Amino acid sequence: MSTTLILWLSALSLVTFFGSLLALPWLVCRIPEDYFCYPERHPAIDPKAHPAVRYSLLAIKNLLGIFLLLGGIVMLFLPGQGLLTMAMGLLLMDYPGKYRFEQRVVSTPVILKGLNWLRKKGRHPPLKIHSSAADDCRDTGKSA
Repeated sequence: MSTTLILWLSALSLVTFFGSLLALPWLVCRIPEDYFCYPERHPAIDPKAHPAVRYSLLAIKNLLGIFLLLGGIVMLFLPGQGLLTMAMGLLLMDYPGKYRFEQRVVSTPVILKGLNWLRKKGRHPPLKIHSSAADDCRDTGKSA
């Protein structure tokens, strides 16, 4: 019984590992270049959509985020990219303070450079980030 469970968890870990390797560049390129320019986050799901559609999509997105977060926790003990998978789960879920957290993480120079490198490989412009000193949005310049 326990051997079967470990095999299934290992298989799930491998699938999540390769899925995250494929999904990360695609997701980074889907971020609008000015996403981090605003003081508040715009709704991810169209507020004009029918409430049943909007809440269904929101529930699916949050459930996927919870699944990735829990999978990442499991991968801390099994082979896989536990921290990366946990980060992807946290970025998918909706919770208070998420947008400010995202802005802080993305404004870290090493992370911004890596994200812009992925965007350059996908032929997308670099991300712009909100500059609190000038209260405007600044171009992050060269990506690599």
